[in-house]
Amino acid sequence: MNILQKINFDLKELSKNPTNIKDYSKFHKDGKTHIGIATPLVRKVAFKNFKEVKNLDKEKIFSLCEQLLKTKGSGYQDIAFDWAFRLRKNYQKEDFKIFESWLKKYVDTWGSCDDLCTHAFGEFIYRFPEFLPQTKEWTKSKNKWFRRGSAVVLIYPLRKGKYLKESFSVAKILMKDSEDLVQKGYGWMLKEASNLYQKGVFDFVMANKKLMSRVALRYAIEKLPNKLRVKALE
Repeated sequence: MNILQKINFDLKELSKNPTNIKDYSKFHKDGKTHIGIATPLVRKVAFKNFKEVKNLDKEKIFSLCEQLLKTKGSGYQDIAFDWAFRLRKNYQKEDFKIFESWLKKYVDTWGSCDDLCTHAFGEFIYRFPEFLPQTKEWTKSKNKWFRRGSAVVLIYPLRKGKYLKESFSVAKILMKDSEDLVQKGYGWMLKEASNLYQKGVFDFVMANKKLMSRVALRYAIEKLPNKLRVKALE
């Protein structure tokens, strides 16, 4: 068996055991059914099989990732994004087009958007800030996953102490967005920023709270001290 066949075999074997199957539908709330193999088990399959390909050229592994993404099923998608993140030390500028194409062609839930953007794509933006103007352009996209991605792709760099100013700029644009999942996305981004920039996020919220949706505001202030949360909600 080739590596893709081995992955398919591993996932099929796991799916035979009902205790390995989880219903994630309640987390998506899009009216669709989201049933799949428990994520921790899929991660183990990704780790086991990556050992067989880790010495291949990055381009070859990315090609395998693309083939996995073309296969229907969240497990295959999870493995593709997992493998892409494992290659982070080898990222080059031309990889932006690959990651952006994956976001366009294969991301169709908030879970897949966040998996790609807070790991592989987030690391890429952390390494190559010259692409920040391009991810900011996503705020204007008709595709809600691009708009959510414009915020959550900054979470990885924010955790490392970078791009607070750029995050505020994106948040101001997304305040006008009518999509709930986009509102939650930029709210989450601000929440993560508050871990290192508590005062900065609080000041931003106080200056803009009249424009922020309630859900985005609550996400943004979740990790602030209680007295600041109360003040923000007044």
